[in-house]
Amino acid sequence: MTEQTARAASSHATGRIARVAAIALCVMTVTGCTTVRGWFGNSEKDQAKALSEPAPLTDITETVGVSRLWSANAGKGEGRLGVRQGPAVANGRVYVAAIKGGVRAFDLQSGASVWRYESDLRLSGGPGVGDGLVVAGSLDGEVVALDAGTGAERWTAKVSNEVIAAPTIGQGVVLVRSNDGRVTAFDVATGERRWFWVRELPSLTVRGNDAPVLGPGFVFVGNDDGTLAALSLSDGRTLWEQAVAQPDGRTELERMADVDGTPVLDEAVLFASSYKHRTMALEGPSGRPLWVSEHGGANRPALSPQRLVVTDANGTVWGLDKFSGTAAWQQPALARRNLSGAVIQGNFAVVGDYDGYLHWLRLEDGEFAARARAGRHAIRGAMTVADGVLVVQNIDGGVTAWRLDQ
Repeated sequence: MTEQTARAASSHATGRIARVAAIALCVMTVTGCTTVRGWFGNSEKDQAKALSEPAPLTDITETVGVSRLWSANAGKGEGRLGVRQGPAVANGRVYVAAIKGGVRAFDLQSGASVWRYESDLRLSGGPGVGDGLVVAGSLDGEVVALDAGTGAERWTAKVSNEVIAAPTIGQGVVLVRSNDGRVTAFDVATGERRWFWVRELPSLTVRGNDAPVLGPGFVFVGNDDGTLAALSLSDGRTLWEQAVAQPDGRTELERMADVDGTPVLDEAVLFASSYKHRTMALEGPSGRPLWVSEHGGANRPALSPQRLVVTDANGTVWGLDKFSGTAAWQQPALARRNLSGAVIQGNFAVVGDYDGYLHWLRLEDGEFAARARAGRHAIRGAMTVADGVLVVQNIDGGVTAWRLDQ
């Protein structure tokens, strides 16, 4: 290579380096401190990944204190089965069931063990409590009824499919919802079957369903096709049906409109919420719609004197006006955290998330008031509040009780 050629090559290389450096400087000037990966076209993928991940928790200013009263264990929890097991409370006792571990009763205030029913049944639905009974169903369709005071077995029965909802007990019957769309009524004293009712299932539904709710002479059932049905308690006849949300869309996924959470009955008004981001208030006796809100989800709604609180599939918590359905507030900071349904404790709505955190939101404006961690496993089942005590069960079988500080 001649000296002249060498100088030309050197000049060309120097110029190329200078241009690369200039381009890099421009990129850094426009985008700030950008990663090298972003320069090569992966930033959109990274942004998409960030938008699909659970929202990180940010610091909050706590305005109320919360205290853990006690912790206990129900047995081996549901894990990834998606059955959403939760506790039941009656007469100062907490009743819990587990996939392995039977049924256990604890004192509500102290967490002291009251009794334990040992069983090889894979208890996935329940327990439900009422009329002196505690009733749970299994993944194999068995139903067992226990004495609420002692845990002694009263009767057993069988249904046609797995039971992943808590039985409903009252007015002389035990109502068991199985996962094939069937509701079966058993005599509370003998376990004899009185009637059954069947609803055909869509081809694709949200995993999980919830308990029916009782009214005077009525049974109200939320269905996987987006409807709410009222049945006669005496014989299971359909008295009326109302669509809470329409299962429309081009794909089966888009058509999912499940009303999975137990409807809430407040005197003669019934509130139901759908996975398809819709909530409705209806007259219980007639099924006549009173108002409709385009905010909702598959979990149970929670009712206070002024607010109906719902969580949607995106992780937004909505505070709706109880009388009109108007959105009074929304709290989007828990996006994609796979929230449980809400429950009301004092002047706060409480939701649990995929990472075991509990979040207390003020009912007046939806702002965070407190946060605590119940454990390191997801909270998916319905929580309950009795005598001011919040009781929570996670998917590992852990049970905790919480009180607001005075």
